[in-house]
Amino acid sequence: MKFSKKSEYALRALIELTAQYGKTLLQRQEIAERQHIPVEFLEQILLTLKNAGLLASKRGVSGGYSLIKSPHEITLGQVIRLLDGPLAPIGCVSKTAYQKCSDCPYADKLNCPIQNVMLGVRNAIAEILDNYTLSDFARQTARNGPDANRRSS
Repeated sequence: MKFSKKSEYALRALIELTAQYGKTLLQRQEIAERQHIPVEFLEQILLTLKNAGLLASKRGVSGGYSLIKSPHEITLGQVIRLLDGPLAPIGCVSKTAYQKCSDCPYADKLNCPIQNVMLGVRNAIAEILDNYTLSDFARQTARNGPDANRRSS
């Protein structure tokens, strides 16, 4: 499963905000520069996270963004669902946006081989992302550094 740039950028921005949790506000320009995110795109992402109740913002020279909730309370699954929608690879296995397959020959049967496999995929993804908090994520990033997980192309 491939996540969007929007989710990737959101998680990178949240690393910065997690590091400053309970300290100071971060301006979007600071976040954009530190994480190499286009500031216009970041602005949209921060607004989405704010509207979802994860961030607070303050206008003005001393303004910026901060986490409202503790980084221990916010999971990666929550963030990714906000920006990309359900974690399920197909609609008929989604918990949050279930859609019955209309054109599948197994739709009216008790057992669908595709659904069985994709349910396992969805459950595996959710098990990891719903149990991995921003605190865990930021701690791993701080320990390994920003380039530790990058592969050579």
